[in-house]
Amino acid sequence: MSSALEQDVVARVPKGALIGGNWIDTDRTLDVIDPSTGEPLCAITDAGEAEALAALDAAAATQSEWAQTAPRDRGEILRSVYEQMTARLDELALLMTLEMGKPVSESRAEVAYAADFFRWFSEEAVRINGRYSTLTNGVGRLLTMKQPVGPCVFVTPWNFPAAMATRKIGPALAAGCTVIMKPAKETPLSAFAIGAMLVEAGLPAGVVNIVCGSSASQIVGPLLKDPRVRKLSFTGSTEVGRELIKQAADNVLNVSMELGGNAPFIVHEDADIDAAVDGAVLAKMRNNGEACTAANRFHAHESIATEFGEKLASRLGAMKVGRGTDPDSEVGPLINESQREIVEGLVADAEGKGGNVLTGGQRLDGAGFYYPPTVIGDLTDDAAILTDEVFGPVAPIKSFSTEQEAIDAANATEYGLAAYVYTEDLGRAFRTIEALETGMVGLNRGVISNPAAPFGGIKQSGFGREGGSEGIEEYLEIKYVGMDF
Repeated sequence: MSSALEQDVVARVPKGALIGGNWIDTDRTLDVIDPSTGEPLCAITDAGEAEALAALDAAAATQSEWAQTAPRDRGEILRSVYEQMTARLDELALLMTLEMGKPVSESRAEVAYAADFFRWFSEEAVRINGRYSTLTNGVGRLLTMKQPVGPCVFVTPWNFPAAMATRKIGPALAAGCTVIMKPAKETPLSAFAIGAMLVEAGLPAGVVNIVCGSSASQIVGPLLKDPRVRKLSFTGSTEVGRELIKQAADNVLNVSMELGGNAPFIVHEDADIDAAVDGAVLAKMRNNGEACTAANRFHAHESIATEFGEKLASRLGAMKVGRGTDPDSEVGPLINESQREIVEGLVADAEGKGGNVLTGGQRLDGAGFYYPPTVIGDLTDDAAILTDEVFGPVAPIKSFSTEQEAIDAANATEYGLAAYVYTEDLGRAFRTIEALETGMVGLNRGVISNPAAPFGGIKQSGFGREGGSEGIEEYLEIKYVGMDF
């Protein structure tokens, strides 16, 4: 039974589609499920093609006006919402926990992280620069300017419902672009709350529009066919990303893709084992393990693999699993039953091929989609969990004997998002991080995400960067002017 506070937090969030500054309802509804119980949390408007195209109409109509808005004014709106999110952190964290399941302590951290993207890009809005120079032959001048790409379509996932929204909306608004966003149907409430705060902050009607529905294809498909859309940014699975890239090709859209991951976590023999275990807990268990940057494969040197595995199993096995609203909870439920079955299948495959379950390994009884933190040692090369993204609280460990063997194993995947390395040897550190085929590396640290850093991957993990000074460039086109006087 939810508390009066929980009911109030959910009740105060808009449940319609944000189109042209207004919250629009339809005669169709969609249940948002509480993953801690498996029961409906609330119902929202089930938007479809008509609402998506109405949102595009609104975004296209205001694109020119928003692009001409003073950069300082655009930044001030972002700064205002940053301050709103900071002031309402506990409320937004509770809302996130109710719809997504993560412990409320982690939700607080995500809200702060999400708000920081608005703060960061409020400052980047006034730093959009071109260049001026003399042409190489001395005759005439060269001028470049940067202008907004135009109306953007954003498709965001359920695992970080606030941060994935602000990481895209922040740079788009700073650059002068309008937005149509489709949040995940599992976790739309955080996006709606952010949309409401943008309206409250004085964002002109139509600059940000939010539509969510049971069919992503009915919303996104028609948008990508419309020539008024000039940008697509997607965060989600590689499989879906490939299909969206194909659809975006017809109109030659500017595309950013942040896709799947299969992050290796390498522990060399000279590493500080206790520090590596601390980092492993963070890299694996952040967001219940449901993160594209989560450590998916642990490669430990054969001389320390047993010690590392035992210490990691002891730490993870002691973590309290429970409803995210419980202040003592350290691990919440997975997002749904389908995700739990995927995790179970990968664990069963690893165990069936000789893997040794050191802790966990069995679903928990009762309501909700709970699965305990699990560590598997003695992993074999053919275990599916070495190639498939587990997206859950499971840590498989495989030993290696040489530095090159560790690098080869880490790179033996189609993905290239993140990697983690623990070593006290500076030379080994740089040899390893330079050889890793990933867009990001954590050296002796288990958390790498930061609004000031460029987030993104290579290979089948996508292309483009979010965050940092690089993030706003994804929403700007370069215009060159050759001048004679």
